[in-house]
Amino acid sequence: MEGDSFSGAMANGGGGGQVVDGKLIQTFHKSFVQVQSLLDQNRMLISEINQNHESRAPDNLTRNVGLIRELNNNIHRVVGLYADLSASFARTMDASSEGDSSGTLIRSSAAGHKRVRPA
Repeated sequence: MEGDSFSGAMANGGGGGQVVDGKLIQTFHKSFVQVQSLLDQNRMLISEINQNHESRAPDNLTRNVGLIRELNNNIHRVVGLYADLSASFARTMDASSEGDSSGTLIRSSAAGHKRVRPA
């Protein structure tokens, strides 16, 4: 397949591996966009928390309690997204390497070919 796809032993068009098309890439892209959004939000929260802390105004310090909770929740969500991505990638690699004891070939239009050894 042209573009970003994963295939098991599909070098030069041969082999009997399973091809995982753009669905996996779309899932990864969506998750990474969500992670980046949360990280951007966290950057703004941290900036506001720092400003409130430096001001030492009682109302601002009280507001920091809620901001720190929100920051903590965002971090928890990022960890969950990365855990889901890791599990999804592992399942995909397991499925694509079934029947191929020599490893899995990752094809990318930009990176050429790279062999990844199964764990």
